[in-house]
Amino acid sequence: MGQVPNPNLKRLYEQTGWTLGRFAREVNRVGTEGGTPKAYSAQTAHQWLKGHIPKEEARPLILEALSRKLGRPITHAEAGFPATVSDSIEPSTVEGLIDLGTQDMDPSRRSVIGASLFSVALTVPGWPDVVGRMEAIQAGQNRRVGMSEVEMITAMTERLSALDDEFGGRHARPMAAAFLVNTVAPYLRAPASETVRKKMMGAASFLCYLTGWMAVDEGLHGLAQNYYVRGLELAGASDDHFTYCHILRGMSVQAVDLGNGAPAVRLADAAAAAAPSAAPRMRAFLAGQQAHAHAVHGNKRTSRQLLRETESAMEKAESQARTFGGYSPATLAYHEAQVRNALGDTIGSIDSLQRHFRLRDSSNESRRSGIRFTSMLAERQLQAGHLEAACANWSKVLNEYPTIKSGQVDQHVRIMLNSLRPYLKNPTARELYERARFVIPDSATI
Repeated sequence: MGQVPNPNLKRLYEQTGWTLGRFAREVNRVGTEGGTPKAYSAQTAHQWLKGHIPKEEARPLILEALSRKLGRPITHAEAGFPATVSDSIEPSTVEGLIDLGTQDMDPSRRSVIGASLFSVALTVPGWPDVVGRMEAIQAGQNRRVGMSEVEMITAMTERLSALDDEFGGRHARPMAAAFLVNTVAPYLRAPASETVRKKMMGAASFLCYLTGWMAVDEGLHGLAQNYYVRGLELAGASDDHFTYCHILRGMSVQAVDLGNGAPAVRLADAAAAAAPSAAPRMRAFLAGQQAHAHAVHGNKRTSRQLLRETESAMEKAESQARTFGGYSPATLAYHEAQVRNALGDTIGSIDSLQRHFRLRDSSNESRRSGIRFTSMLAERQLQAGHLEAACANWSKVLNEYPTIKSGQVDQHVRIMLNSLRPYLKNPTARELYERARFVIPDSATI
């Protein structure tokens, strides 16, 4: 029996203007980004258009590739694919959080399709949409909660964040997910005064943000986006404008690090637009990310203007004792480095990263970010032809690597190994390469 052509998919394909080969390559690229490399061919894409239903694991990759090209969400139904359960169910905030955390706690379910897939067409709830939208809290069997429980959640979040900064998110995130499911979710349903209820949702919102941040570190980008959206909903329900903006900015960081300029700009600009005040350090916190996002998207003039705004805001903020989001002169130097690199100024980027490390407060900064930024510096030094300097910095990375459990750091050491291979005739490069082979586990060299 012959196959029935898929007119829905064919219509979307025609809108892209792609060849069959380009269609297959874009799907493969999404799969590689999500940690599941594919080798689909033009012939495979042709079979899809003729009506062959793609394997379940391929469908979200196809939808994401089409969404990225067409700039809007593409559903299973629109592409002519069988609907999934998740397409038809819209869980409540707390129920959705419990389901998300329960899946994350179970190692056997962490390979669910889409967990590693970043979506450029993710629907992000706007501030007016989420304020007061939280479902009514149902009084269950739990005792009434007060500020002491809120303070406990805040303290636990700080400790989880410290573990993440020091050792990476691979071990800390399942702990955060278990805490969300077993402690925080029941508190969200327990009787409480209106003041405590809002404070509780605000504390839960920031914990969702932290858990999403740790999922990004492991490369589980779809999972991270789900945590971020739950955090946005809780922030809106608790009237916590600051956390709402903080999460949007974090989502932009995720997008820009993946090279997705358009959603990075959209999210960074949305965070700045939603900011409830123009306090200088908060403005710097948001504008610095805007500058990086616009640079990656190719908006040179806008990115430079935003970087100047960031510098101006930091100058005004220097006399203030408190910080917002840990934004400091060292962070500004990092953003300057990223803007310069995105705009093709490798030497300028190296200078800015070196200034970042001169300004960096090692007692106050994430050890994981220190390893990542040292790796970036080495990669750019090699691009500039400074092999010896790059090897010196990569040696520092190897000193720290055995004690950090971070997917992002793993990615940097893979880049290091691949980058060193053409230089093995150089004694310094060869010595570093051989040393790395004994330090780096096989799983990191794939």
